[in-house]
Formats: sequence, C-alpha cells, structure tokens
Amino acid sequence: MSRVQAIERAFAVLAVLADGPAGVTDVADRVRLPKSTVARLLRALQREGAVEQVPGETRYRVGERMGLLAARLTPGASLVSLARPTLEELAADVGEAAGLGVPDGFRVHYIDQADTTNAVQARDWTGTRVPMHAVPSGQALLAHMPAPEFARFLGAPLERFTPNTITDAGQLLARLDRIRAEGVAWVREEFDVGINSAAAVVLGERSRPVAAIHVHGPSYRFPEAGDEARVSGLLRAAAGRVSDSLRRGA
Repeated sequence: MSRVQAIERAFAVLAVLADGPAGVTDVADRVRLPKSTVARLLRALQREGAVEQVPGETRYRVGERMGLLAARLTPGASLVSLARPTLEELAADVGEAAGLGVPDGFRVHYIDQADTTNAVQARDWTGTRVPMHAVPSGQALLAHMPAPEFARFLGAPLERFTPNTITDAGQLLARLDRIRAEGVAWVREEFDVGINSAAAVVLGERSRPVAAIHVHGPSYRFPEAGDEARVSGLLRAAAGRVSDSLRRGA
C-alpha cells in the first residue's frame, strides 16, 4: 500500500466514525476494504490519538485529538478541551454520561462525551448529528436562536423518531418557552426509545448560543425519583462555567 493510498483509506475510515462509533466489520463493509486492512488502519490511528475504543467495547470512535484539532478551527477555539473537565465532573456528579454538542445548521453535532463507570451505559453519540427538535441539546439551542433563523427552522416538517417526538410547532414553541424560563431542556424518549436526557445551553459573546451540555441515561434509572431538580441545577452550573470561560477566552 502506497503512502497516498494509506492516507486516503485512513480518511475513509475516519469519515465512517464521524457518523458514530462502529466496529471493524461495520467499518470494513462501509469502506469496502478487507477487515485485516481496516484493523491495521484503526490501530495506527489509535496510536496517533485520532481514534479510540469505546470503553468496555470493541467499537471505535473518533478520538479526542481529532476533536481538539477541529475545535481549533472554529470560533470559540479549544471548546472541547475547555469543556472536558466540566463534562467529567458533571458525569461523576450525575452518575450518567455527559456530552457536548454544537449547532450544525439545524442539527446538533455531538463533539465530546465523558462516560461513567456504570456497567450499563447509554451509547456514545460523539460524531453524530441529530435534528435539533428531537434532543435536549438542540431544544436548548433553539430556545436561544434568533427569531429569523428559528422561522427558517420551522419552515421544514419536524421529523418523528419515536411516539414521544414533538412534531407540532405549537407544542415545540411551548416547550421552548419553558426551557427559557427554567434554563434546562428535558427530553424523555423523544429521539431514542429507552433514553432520557437533559441539556443546558452554553452562551458565547453577546449571549450567542454556541453549544449545549447534556447528560443522558437509560430511562429506567434516569432521572432518579426526586432527582430532576438537582440534575437541572448541575447542568445550569456546568453550562454557566463553560460560558464564562469562553467569554474570558480561557
């Protein structure tokens, strides 16, 4: 394999993982390469920090180094590295995975996740892009979106993912009013059956929404009875710390 060919194949593998964690067989099928070749490429990319294995699994995901490189090319440089300690603290305090998402058009692009030691965990969404109306990170961003941009968002139908997905504009507007009042968006099995999640917006200069921090876990245990207010407070505090750091340029 020539160096140019190896680079082309490595980027093809990274493009697959950008859509979410995947195993060697899945990646090999999607890039149409032998499993042995893909396994070698993944090991090489792992040594460079470009990919990493999902803890406790055989699947691979985009590594932290790629997120750091990407963050350096966008406004609010180093957002991933800046928010990472807060995500880890939040995950430990809540006992569920905590993640960071940024707006990508009218979708949320999940760019980082801090996991917990829980034996049963919700999937890692890092690298995926999800319609804003179906997840709390997206709803938190929509709640702070400028009116003209939000009007364009409502110009397209709201896709249904589960029986709980909000697809009515009036219901979504009522939800966003509540999010603005409470500072936290809660979603219960609206994008993925069996998963509950909550999020708070990260605001940059001039109070512009630049990201959202979320926590998510299996619906049978998250949130625990009577724990919703505590989780909401932790989310607001976490998003506030990252917002303050962004505005300071720290």
